[in-house]
Amino acid sequence: MATVRKAVAVASHSFPRNPTLRDELLARYPDSVFNDTGHPLAGDALVDFLRRHDKAITGLEVLDESIFARLPELRVVSKYGVGIDSIDFDAARRHGVAIRWTPGVNRQSVAELTIAFMLALARNLIPLAREIRDGVWTRGGGRQLSSATIGLVGCGNVGQTVARLCRSFGARVLAYDIQSYGDFYRETGVVPVGLDELLRESDVITLHVPLDNSTRGMIGAAELACMKTTAFLINTARGGIVDEQAVGRALIDHKLGGAAFDVFRIEPPTDTTLLRLPNFVGTPHVGGSTIEAVLAMGRAAIAGLEP
Repeated sequence: MATVRKAVAVASHSFPRNPTLRDELLARYPDSVFNDTGHPLAGDALVDFLRRHDKAITGLEVLDESIFARLPELRVVSKYGVGIDSIDFDAARRHGVAIRWTPGVNRQSVAELTIAFMLALARNLIPLAREIRDGVWTRGGGRQLSSATIGLVGCGNVGQTVARLCRSFGARVLAYDIQSYGDFYRETGVVPVGLDELLRESDVITLHVPLDNSTRGMIGAAELACMKTTAFLINTARGGIVDEQAVGRALIDHKLGGAAFDVFRIEPPTDTTLLRLPNFVGTPHVGGSTIEAVLAMGRAAIAGLEP
């Protein structure tokens, strides 16, 4: 029987880039190994890397039945990050693997990027910066968040942080969620509504739901048609939640005021049509990548390895 190594296999390619996290893990598990390839592992490469380890830290790696079935020694997977749509929990359970993760550990980082998107869209910052660079002096003032109605699709950890920030601007905040957060709503003045009402009334719609079968493609052409033609759509959650082609058509046809995405269905995007539109702002999935969030996520992943 193969010897099980009492060390940690860090499959995440971004975790070992941080020297502080690397040193802190090695202080607890001196024989740990790291994926230094610079990219996520998959299939045979992932199995080979994790084999003979009972503990692992993963990031974007897909862990499904085909992976767990080939790793009988694996007992604990600690997630670096908060997205868990790449993990088959039923398969993990069948094979006796405990999945550990800390929801909301990067909430402040994602929430602050969401607010940055709101300000950039509301004040037309990106087009104005491009114009002044090219010698064009245009003084379009945009609008204030303080007079806007902000619609949150999802009011969990990140959504609640965004709501508090928006309320500090004085904005009216609506929220749609399948769960009830009555105490939070009463404390903050956030108004719970149905999805249709939120889409109709909001000046800014921002998405904060996980990607699963119930949310995949939840914002498509029909939902976009319900929004104000001046509304802004923001996605700092997961790319598959939105029909990107439908958003592109709505922006081109001036049926949507603007959009800003940090996440995409395919990353990096292979179709750059959306990225090139003047009323679209895109960033490369950096919502949870501040210095503070990286350390918080990494330390949570290390703590998740313990019994």
